[in-house]
Amino acid sequence: MNQGGNPTILTPALCRAARGLLDWTQLDIAERAGVSRSTIRDYEGGRHDIHRATEAQLRLAFEEGGVVFVKMQEFGWGVCLRPTSDRG
Repeated sequence: MNQGGNPTILTPALCRAARGLLDWTQLDIAERAGVSRSTIRDYEGGRHDIHRATEAQLRLAFEEGGVVFVKMQEFGWGVCLRPTSDRG
């Protein structure tokens, strides 16, 4: 997953948290990101890593849904929702 030395932002826990913020199922994010549900299930369950391209697809889908990825000093990456008026 950490191909080319670039750190991963979307951890399995952040993936679950982002889905929870949007009230999306694994199938919802899989369809929106164009990946299989089993990829989501296995990644969130810690059974395998994801490729950078898959991470990018997931992040884009979450961001289009209204999730913002934020880096918090001392805590690392987290997620929150954009205000409803800012969501597309």
